[in-house]
Amino acid sequence: MTLTTTSLYALLLIPIWFVLWIRVSNVRTALSCSIGDGGDPKLLQKIRQHGNFIEWVPFTLVLMVLVEAQGTDALWLHAAGILLLVGRLAHPFGLPIDNAGHPLRYLGNGTNILSVAVLAIALLRILTGF
Repeated sequence: MTLTTTSLYALLLIPIWFVLWIRVSNVRTALSCSIGDGGDPKLLQKIRQHGNFIEWVPFTLVLMVLVEAQGTDALWLHAAGILLLVGRLAHPFGLPIDNAGHPLRYLGNGTNILSVAVLAIALLRILTGF
C-alpha cells in the first residue's frame, strides 16, 4: 500500500511547519526565553501560530491516511489536502496581536474544519458503504 496523496500534502506542509518553528526559535533566541512566552506578545503570537499548525495538521494527516489506506477516490483526499494547505498558509497571517477577528484567521480555521469534515464524510461513506 502506498499513501501517495497523503504523502504529497505532508511534504507540502513541511516547509510551513519549518518556517513557523524558525520564527518561534528566532524570537526565543532574541529574548533569551527558552520556556513559555516570557510575557512577550510577539513571542506568544509566534508560539500560537506554530501551535495551531501542530494542533490541526497531525490529526488531519492521520484522517487522510485512514481514508487513503482504504482505497477512497483521490478526489476526497485532494479536496481535504487543498483545504488544509490553504488553511495552514492563511492562518498564521490571521493571528496579528491587535486583531482577533482577522479574516485570514477565519479562513484558516474554516478551511481546517472543512478539511476534517470532508475526511469524516469520506470515512462515513467507507464504513457505511454509501
